[in-house]
Amino acid sequence: MDLQKIIFIRRDNIGDLVCTTPAIRAVRQRFPRARLSILVNTYNAQVIANHPDIDKVYVFQKPKHALERHKFAVLWENFKLFRQIRRESYDVAIGCGMYNRTLSHFTFYTGARKRIGYCRDGQGRFFYNVAIPETREPEHEVMKVYRLLAPLGITGEPGEMVLEPEASEVAKFAAFLATGRRHWDRPLLALAISARIRHNRWPVAKFIALIERLLAQGAMEVLILWAPGSEKSPTYPGDDESAAEIIRRFQGGVLAYPTFSLGALIAALHGVDAALTLDTGSLHIAAAAKKPMVALMNPGKASNWYPWHTPHRVLVSSGKVEDIGVEEVLAAINQLPYKNDNSGFVKKCLKT
Repeated sequence: MDLQKIIFIRRDNIGDLVCTTPAIRAVRQRFPRARLSILVNTYNAQVIANHPDIDKVYVFQKPKHALERHKFAVLWENFKLFRQIRRESYDVAIGCGMYNRTLSHFTFYTGARKRIGYCRDGQGRFFYNVAIPETREPEHEVMKVYRLLAPLGITGEPGEMVLEPEASEVAKFAAFLATGRRHWDRPLLALAISARIRHNRWPVAKFIALIERLLAQGAMEVLILWAPGSEKSPTYPGDDESAAEIIRRFQGGVLAYPTFSLGALIAALHGVDAALTLDTGSLHIAAAAKKPMVALMNPGKASNWYPWHTPHRVLVSSGKVEDIGVEEVLAAINQLPYKNDNSGFVKKCLKT
């Protein structure tokens, strides 16, 4: 099979795109001379910006992410983008993810000769000329995407997730640590407190109680990561209020790093020794960075979206994430096989 041009379609969120990277790496290894492209959205594009296996990134905008613009203007730009893609005459387009009507339409719009994707109860067969029935069995998202590669002769088990941080953001984070860290003899634990979906959040009071216990143990230094902005923002709600409450409570006892961009979050999670995350994009970024981690998850997603190929503990509650107890989280953190590599990371980054 000699394929010259292949395009991946991944229109959803950050974690979904990170979970697609093992499939991208497998296609690159199988077709080393092919041109690999990907269509993503403005919200998740930074995940793939530095991916070593991608030759071209197309970025579209969802109208809900551009409330300040007229919806027709956004749709017109997206139309022109698809027209540009069609002119490239792709051999294969892969609709990454389980069946979704919009995803099947996007894959069809590329005009690729072979269009691969999942169908559900017959839906999608018109838009995918290589339609694969989706399975209802619990399966990690990495594996679900990887199974779409079978028509290209790629089978077996997926490898690691691939995520390359931006050099400028890594240097910025290293400089922050160089001036702010006080306990270089202790591993650095990141607490990523932000989650866009409300039922994925953990109460700020529990984060404070956890930090109190961690500091009392004296075994780790704590770093707070959060998405800047007000929690009242209609488009991109942030966690400035929660972060401010934590910072006031500990008055310099913790490090605090607002991640003003997705690139900043990626760099920060590459630069710590371990992480605690909620059920959101930071979970998969930390996993791609190979960090030992604790993930607080809803039971319905734990079997499909757990941290891939990194030491981890997943904690769930029969109710909501907010019901997970502080002592349970503390015990899970203390069981992580973390190393104190952070000082070497900073020295290396500042030297280069």
